[in-house]
Amino acid sequence: MKKIAFSLPLLLILAGCATRYSQAAPLGKVFPAIVGNSLDGRRVEIPAAFAGRSVLLLVGYEQMSQFDIDRWILGLDQLGVKIESYELPTIAGIFPGLFSGSIDSGMRSGIPREDWPSVITVYGDASTLQEFVGNDPSLPARVALLNAEGKVVYFHSTGYSLDALKKLKASVDALRTDR
Repeated sequence: MKKIAFSLPLLLILAGCATRYSQAAPLGKVFPAIVGNSLDGRRVEIPAAFAGRSVLLLVGYEQMSQFDIDRWILGLDQLGVKIESYELPTIAGIFPGLFSGSIDSGMRSGIPREDWPSVITVYGDASTLQEFVGNDPSLPARVALLNAEGKVVYFHSTGYSLDALKKLKASVDALRTDR
């Protein structure tokens, strides 16, 4: 399992800098163009990097979001759902850019190296992403399934549940039959 490690004082500084966006309804919309960096050091342009294939994006804003993300990942694995997925730790505000090296280093220390390519931290475009998927409340992960054109075909923002997992599986299955 992947764990994101931050120091509490740093989290308090960062959490105080973010604008709150109410629950979003991005279903049917094209995912916004944002840039992040994977923990293995690659610059990733989203959704352009995934053009032509479906992907699952798990967006989190706080360290405690990781618990929700881990449940989604485990649930998908238990149901045998095969979908390329990426975690997007998203940190908005004035200070994150200054501390991004330390934050990413902390995440690397708690995540196995083989998972680093699938964790893409978003700093500079964090507000764009948060406005698109909402960040209030911030603890549950935002789950967005994108089709091959980058359009959101499944979205969930109220925390992991078995019913939501089954709906996600049905959406992934539908993408496979639409080919």
